[in-house]
Amino acid sequence: MTVRVERTFELAVPPEDVWAFISDPEKRADAISVVDSYTTTGDTTTWHVELPIPVVRRTIDVETRDVDVRPPTFVKFIGKSGMFDVTGEHEIEPADAGSTLTNRFVVDGSVPGVEQFFKRNLDDELDRLQRKLADA
Repeated sequence: MTVRVERTFELAVPPEDVWAFISDPEKRADAISVVDSYTTTGDTTTWHVELPIPVVRRTIDVETRDVDVRPPTFVKFIGKSGMFDVTGEHEIEPADAGSTLTNRFVVDGSVPGVEQFFKRNLDDELDRLQRKLADA
């Protein structure tokens, strides 16, 4: 099953500050609640993910990499693991009061329960991202 979500929000943050945050793979990883920790080697950031679902009893390593970066407005990344793959896109536009950020995520799960977890929690994750950006 595939879970897709798109959400746009307004931020009282200048576009260049949003770009500084959203284009940094480590800052993006830090904004995700289920990423317990992460490591970066070269152009790959490995998320060490802990999902609170019964069939997953270990940390999942998700190797993420930026695949399309168009400074200062767009970044797309992909993440791959044995349990799920994720694609994320962030697009920044200037707005009167700061910035508009459009976020698109697609999660493809290969283990029962993974898709349902993300279906239930992606909105909360985007709320968390919005708070982190507002505080940046």
